[in-house]
Amino acid sequence: MDAKVTWKNNMSFVGTANSGFKVDLGTTPELGGADDGFRPMELMAISLAGCTAMDVISILAKKRQEFSAFEVEVHAERAQDHPKIFTQILIEYIVTGKNIDQAAVERAVELSETKYCPAQAMLKASAPISHKITIIEK
Repeated sequence: MDAKVTWKNNMSFVGTANSGFKVDLGTTPELGGADDGFRPMELMAISLAGCTAMDVISILAKKRQEFSAFEVEVHAERAQDHPKIFTQILIEYIVTGKNIDQAAVERAVELSETKYCPAQAMLKASAPISHKITIIEK
């Protein structure tokens, strides 16, 4: 995999990778930016959420769970001092549907954590990751 960022102006960049999609990166005016794109650490949190979400939703579909909505929220705490790495991460899985089996969701989350999600595997080497499951019956 190859990825790159190309400078646009000031503290604004556009990121691309093999897929060909583009994402704007920026920062706040206080740091010389125009508030015109994702912060790099936000993209790391989104990457983690997306990676585990794809695993879990795929597993839940295979387990024939009747979900109608699904969200993954990543709540990351950062160090106060540079390089301001993630120091603690909570991943919350919110599954909405009919007759959702708690054990099925727990197993899907476990498989994502221990087997399938490379973002989780990389980040847990530097910060503890905990998980929370919320099931909403509709």
